Amino acid sequence: MKRQPNKAERSRRKEKQGKGFRAAIIIIALSVFSSCASMAPKYVRPQAPVAPNWPSGAAYKSSAAKPGVYASEIKWQEFFINSQLQKLIALALENNRDLRIAALNIERSRAQYRIQRAGLFPTINAAGAGIAQRVPASLSSTGEAITLRQYDLSLGFSAYELDLFGRVRSLKNAALEEFFATEEARRGTQLSLVAEVASDYLALAADKERLKIAQDTLESQQASYNLIKSRFEFGASSELDLRQAETSVDSAQVDIARFTSQVAQDENALALVIGSPVPENLLPSGLSAITALKDLSAGLPSEVLERRPDIMQAEHLLKAANANIGAARAAFFPRITLTTSIGLASDQLSGLFKGASRAWSFAPQITLPIFDGRRNRANLKVSEIDRDIFVAQYEKAIQSAFREVADALAQRGTLGDQMKAQQSLVDANSAAYSLSQARYRNGIASYLDVLDSQRSLYSAQQGLITVRLSRLTNLITLYKVLGGGGV
Repeated sequence: MKRQPNKAERSRRKEKQGKGFRAAIIIIALSVFSSCASMAPKYVRPQAPVAPNWPSGAAYKSSAAKPGVYASEIKWQEFFINSQLQKLIALALENNRDLRIAALNIERSRAQYRIQRAGLFPTINAAGAGIAQRVPASLSSTGEAITLRQYDLSLGFSAYELDLFGRVRSLKNAALEEFFATEEARRGTQLSLVAEVASDYLALAADKERLKIAQDTLESQQASYNLIKSRFEFGASSELDLRQAETSVDSAQVDIARFTSQVAQDENALALVIGSPVPENLLPSGLSAITALKDLSAGLPSEVLERRPDIMQAEHLLKAANANIGAARAAFFPRITLTTSIGLASDQLSGLFKGASRAWSFAPQITLPIFDGRRNRANLKVSEIDRDIFVAQYEKAIQSAFREVADALAQRGTLGDQMKAQQSLVDANSAAYSLSQARYRNGIASYLDVLDSQRSLYSAQQGLITVRLSRLTNLITLYKVLGGGGV
């Protein structure tokens, strides 16, 4: 018969259980609310390896200091004021697969950060178990068959690391910076997408206008050919004039076929970047119908570098690499893990919730690296080299951004003069074409003079479209490279 404990024994047992219960609660509270410093080196932003001001010279014409609005202060809906283009950009932001991948990468990075952050807190689990076992008489110590029963109900955690040296915290900080980097990557992808849709839209509009000029030229040349053919049949024009007129018609037909193909390819490119078929009513009719975009102020290089998504992404990755050094350093120090539980245990289910059934366990463990084949030292070296790599990548991103902005400013500084000169060239060639036609009709000049002036006018008109397209595209490029905001 099982001996019942006396009153003193029950009192001592309750006192021990009470102390153990309180100790477990204190350990859980300390582990949850403890805060430890990271061993990562203090982050210092590298000095920007570029000049403090944008380049100057004849190509720039003080365009960098030109008054205007900062790109980061303009939403794309305010910058691209064409209603068709706004609708196309909205479609692209909804359907583009690259942007969708970037958004999914953010969700993945956010979940990864939550996983690392969870390591700062113990994972508390509740467990319940019931065991019943029959021991036959041949195996029983009493020589009689017995049935053993045990019921447990507990709350606790296992292998929780006390982050005394900041290893887990450094990993959490690295994951957080990587999450911020993916957000900047998404912003950069979105900004690039907006600029690409606008550029493709303008390219399509320009090629449609080129096609229209080629069609108008063909119509004019066809009328001249018909007139010369009639004159030739009556002996008023030579066969040379007829053949020259015929070549001009053929040349215009070649251009029409080429521009027709290019327009179709532009539409395909626009559909790809948008991620869905382009509605017919959103296609541009020509470049002349597109309203000019807002002018921008470049500001100072330091201001631009604070707005560019790619530079901010590179800096977040650099901070993550810096945090990983702290985790590598912490690996040289002891790791303390705790496994503890508090609960109830009884040999009878009915006695599980009685006062004497309380139970607890506490199993701390310390691991001190003594010999690891220099693995920890190598891991630290790798993390330091990774940090140096990200420093170089961050500096390269700054240099590339500086060059992109400087190139766009140089182009903006000269496009105004190009536009004026090209327009003057079109006007002069148009007047020359009219004069040559009049001289030919009066028999003063040959039809070759008419063809030469017509080709010059046609070339000047095509060149004017190219310059106008470059001017609009340059504004889009500036909006992008200056870190356009509100996207």
